[in-house]
Amino acid sequence: MSEVKIAASTRTEFGKGAARRIRRANQVPGVLYGHGSDPIHLTLPGHELLLALRTPNVLISLDIDGKTSELAIPKDVQRDPLKGFLEHVDLQLVQRGEKVSVEIPVHTEGELAPGGNLLEHVLNALPVEAEATHIPESVTVSVEGLEAGASVLAKDIPLPKGTTLTVDGDAVVLQVLAAQAEEPAADAEAGDEAAEA
Repeated sequence: MSEVKIAASTRTEFGKGAARRIRRANQVPGVLYGHGSDPIHLTLPGHELLLALRTPNVLISLDIDGKTSELAIPKDVQRDPLKGFLEHVDLQLVQRGEKVSVEIPVHTEGELAPGGNLLEHVLNALPVEAEATHIPESVTVSVEGLEAGASVLAKDIPLPKGTTLTVDGDAVVLQVLAAQAEEPAADAEAGDEAAEA
C-alpha cells in the first residue's frame, strides 16, 4: 500500500462562500476526524489530493501547518457531478497497527467458459478489515472456465495476510449468467411481418 505525503493547513472559515474561495484557489476543503478527538477542518492542495485519491484506500500522511503529522484514509469524497473536480473530503484518523474497515475493489482475470455467458459483479468491492498501513489496493479473482450458474463467494477469495472479511463468507461476489437467447424476439418480428402482409 502506498503512503502519500500531503501538506495541509487548518481552516477557520466555514460555509459555502469560504468553500468556493478555497476551491477557486485550487484547494479542497476537508475534515479530519476519529479517535474521539474534535474534528479538524483542513484545506488540502487539490491536485496532490486528486492524484492520491486515484489509489483506493490510499494512506495519507498529513503535515498539518508544518507542526503535526497525522495518518488518515479517505472515508467520503464529494465530487462535482458534472465536472468531476473535488468538492470536499472526509478523512479518518488512523494509527500504525490499528485495524480499519474498508472496501477493496474486486478485479477479475481469465475467460469464462465458451457460450457467450455474462459475468455479473454482485459486489464491486469487498468489505474487509485490515491494518491501516497494510490495506490491500485490490483483490484479483480468477474466473477462468466458469460456466453459467457458477458463483464466487466472499470466502472463496484469497485475501492478503492480516486481512479479514467483514461480510458473510457466503455472500455472492461474482456470478455467471447464461446469455439471453435472441431467437424468440426474431420469431415475434417475423410473425408481425406475416400478420401485416
